[in-house]
Amino acid sequence: MIELNELEKYIISKKDKIQISSKDIKSGDIFLALKGKRFHGNKFLYEAIDKGAKFCVTDNKNFKKNKKILYVNNIYKYLSKIAKTKRDLYKGKVIGITGSAGKTTLKETLAFFLKKDHTISYSKKSYNNQLGVLISLLNLNLKSNYAIFEIGTNNFGEIKFLSNLVKPSEIFITNIQSTHLENFQTKNKIAREKADIFISKYNNNRKKLYLNVSSKSENILFTKAKKEKNLKIIRIDNSSKKYFIKKISPYKKLHKVTLSINKKKVNIVTDAIVMHRLNNLLFCLAFYNENSLNIKSVLNRFKFLKPVEGRGLVHKISLNKKKINIIDESYNANPETMLQSIKNLENIKVKNNKKIIILGTMNELGNNSYKIHYKLLQQLDATIFKFVILCGEFFELSVKNLNPNNEFIHFKNTNKIMQFLKEKVHNNDIILIKCSNSTKINKFAKILLKQVSI
Repeated sequence: MIELNELEKYIISKKDKIQISSKDIKSGDIFLALKGKRFHGNKFLYEAIDKGAKFCVTDNKNFKKNKKILYVNNIYKYLSKIAKTKRDLYKGKVIGITGSAGKTTLKETLAFFLKKDHTISYSKKSYNNQLGVLISLLNLNLKSNYAIFEIGTNNFGEIKFLSNLVKPSEIFITNIQSTHLENFQTKNKIAREKADIFISKYNNNRKKLYLNVSSKSENILFTKAKKEKNLKIIRIDNSSKKYFIKKISPYKKLHKVTLSINKKKVNIVTDAIVMHRLNNLLFCLAFYNENSLNIKSVLNRFKFLKPVEGRGLVHKISLNKKKINIIDESYNANPETMLQSIKNLENIKVKNNKKIIILGTMNELGNNSYKIHYKLLQQLDATIFKFVILCGEFFELSVKNLNPNNEFIHFKNTNKIMQFLKEKVHNNDIILIKCSNSTKINKFAKILLKQVSI
């Protein structure tokens, strides 16, 4: 039987060794046998060992004796203890990113720029809940210069717990939008929950707060932040004097964006105006400037930056021998991001009769779910597209009560959506897919993207 101290020393001294799926196990990894939606990880203990796991952690006393398996009564408490120890040992700069939407995209963007010149640690995938943050801390490289964590919530009290665990000194709040309204009810309550990340009572390590204040709910963050002592507030919105978008103008067949960075003009050229990407660039430039890093490193690499999978990444596929462009926004959705994605599609310089929209349900919107879906379709209907394909009960009900200008087509069965597309698409059509995670359209997007890539 392995000793606790042996495992703890291994976790603290190593990086990126914790896995929760036996499929991901490599030689030297640690497998956590956790209870999942369909199976308990205990079922895969010996598979993990066969694949090279150095240690396995389980809460099941009734396993066959094996020197690589460790029993603990409560895995989460056990991991939390080690995570706190490892965090206390870390001497690099810790960055915490929260907000309603865009956490992963900003994390990946900042990591993309920083890793060119620095050793960094950053959470994989969208690891922003209690388990995800614990794993990210346990996988931390103690020799890295920067560590970037996503900190998420879908209920009250979670931000203060995770902030106390991570203790970020540099904090980004991307936005406050209509997410998890089932629990939070209003955006103002979401703002108050998110604010806990910079409240000294829960995070006495915080030093800088990066904000984009463009709504009443986001102003709540700014108001609360101003009451905190020894907290520097860095804004990247129109009211900022240091970091903001000065001008957007046509440039040949592209766009030139003029940014103001600490009273200096900076120009970038981009093929599309996608505001959340520009805001992320501003966040990164502000971070670099505030930490005396070379902003030229960001500007030189910006042209190589690609969207994150499921969050705007463009795929070229062949569907029924037709060349199609897919804008994959299928990872998640709320009313604000869905409308912004539609506007981004509208702004692409291609005739609208070449543009197809596929929308799936927006989850966790609470009692106003129908009203929110209905309002979105009203807003969408201001522009005519080739087709608007809908899936989900709230969109089905909304379509019945609309007299639209667009051809809104509702399907209950995603197989029929595939059949419809094969019959109706033409070469160089653009398809935008936007939906919440774990919906029919989210699963459909994965199937569609398996079509022949070009």
